Amino acid sequence: MRALYAGNARSVVARGLLATRSTNWLVVLSGFFEPVFYLLAMGFGLGGLVGAVSTSTGQDVSYGAFIAPALLAVSAMNGAVYDSTWNVFFKMNYSKLYQGMLSTSLGPLDVAFGEIGLALLRGAVYATGFLIVMQVLGLNLSFFALLALPAVMLVAFAFASFGMVITSYMKTFQQMDWINFVMLPMFLFSATFYPLSVYPEWIQVVIQALPLWHAVELMRGLTTGAVSVAMVWHVLYFVAMIAVGLVFTTRRLRVLFLD
Repeated sequence: MRALYAGNARSVVARGLLATRSTNWLVVLSGFFEPVFYLLAMGFGLGGLVGAVSTSTGQDVSYGAFIAPALLAVSAMNGAVYDSTWNVFFKMNYSKLYQGMLSTSLGPLDVAFGEIGLALLRGAVYATGFLIVMQVLGLNLSFFALLALPAVMLVAFAFASFGMVITSYMKTFQQMDWINFVMLPMFLFSATFYPLSVYPEWIQVVIQALPLWHAVELMRGLTTGAVSVAMVWHVLYFVAMIAVGLVFTTRRLRVLFLD
């Protein structure tokens, strides 16, 4: 068991934080402002033309309050995916960082937890800042919005664990573009800017299978106060993603660097 996990994932996190502080803080900062710009441009610019929008629970809210929780989910996804894909890809294939880590007492699960922890931290920073912006703009319509932060952590954890295992199969930078090819349609069509009901039924079924749709519905329910037992389904979806991601990430790291 020790070869798999040494209980020292914090060392991986500490190393990542040191590297981010010295080289990548501008990238982190830009990742926070992207959804804020979308919110200001779409929520208040286009929102003046759209007016009120009905959520999936039939609640009428302003267009800004409709897209803000969706952009919160997108922010969590982007922060987690960036750290668990591009950063991991470079460390795995070019800097050979993981080979060095696994030659010490660290195990594959330490590396997986450490990298996912870094992605969680980035997701938390993005989400906290965005929630503050939403509060200032009056877009948090319920005290349940306080639960959006732990919900964001769950979402970020799920995307990070899945992103890392997918990255472990990538061999070239060209293949990494497939990640953006998947994320962009999710961003545009996961009921982010429009209610799910505007799509044909067969497309609705496809959208409801996407992880970002579950994240959007979870955040939207919390920030608008439309909390129900049905939200447990969204939570379980991400718990399953985390479990699958951790299992396969650990296996891939063992195959790549220890076997």
